[in-house]
Order: sequence, then C-alpha cells, then structure tokens
Amino acid sequence: MNPFTEKVVTIISGIPAGRVMSYGQVAACAGNPRGARQVVRVLHSMSAKHQLPWHRVINAQGGISTPTDREDKGNRQQELLQSEGVQFNENGKIDLSIYRWFPEIEEEEWR
Repeated sequence: MNPFTEKVVTIISGIPAGRVMSYGQVAACAGNPRGARQVVRVLHSMSAKHQLPWHRVINAQGGISTPTDREDKGNRQQELLQSEGVQFNENGKIDLSIYRWFPEIEEEEWR
C-alpha cells in the first residue's frame, strides 16, 4: 500500500461515530489536497477489507454523493449516519459546522 493510501485508511478509520469528513478534506489531511477522487477509489476498493466507516465520508456540500433516490447505497449511508445522530436538513444536507470532524494529525506521524 502506498503512503497516501495508508494515510487515507488511517484517517477514515479514525472518524468517530456521529461525525463526517469530506472526500477533499480526507485527501488534504493525507497530504494531497487534490486527491479527492483517490479517496473515492480507496473507499471503493478497501472499505470492506479494512472495515472502514465509509458512510462517514461525504461531499464538500454536506451531501451524500450517491443519490438516495437511485441507489440503495445512498439510502443506506443516510440511515447509518442518522443512526449515529447525524441530522439532515430539508435539502438532504448535513450541517458541516456541526458534524464535520477535524482529526488531530501530527506531521511527524506521516513521516
């Protein structure tokens, strides 16, 4: 596993219940502010293997990227977040000022 992927897995593993991070935020914390699509790839390919809380990663607007009206995964993500106490507004968005998590990452941890 390359260093960026390892960092992404570690960061996502650390998101506590009831909190969320955006794809871009995870990427930036892992050292690549432009790596949001790579975070998607990691989630897609490694969530089951590493038991990642994939449902806690959302888009930068506070929404679920998989439309809830088209795929069960989007509905499942919303259900999981709601079961952890995360509330959605009438537009289906999460208030990031309340639920966004900022991990405390020491720079030396990633060296």
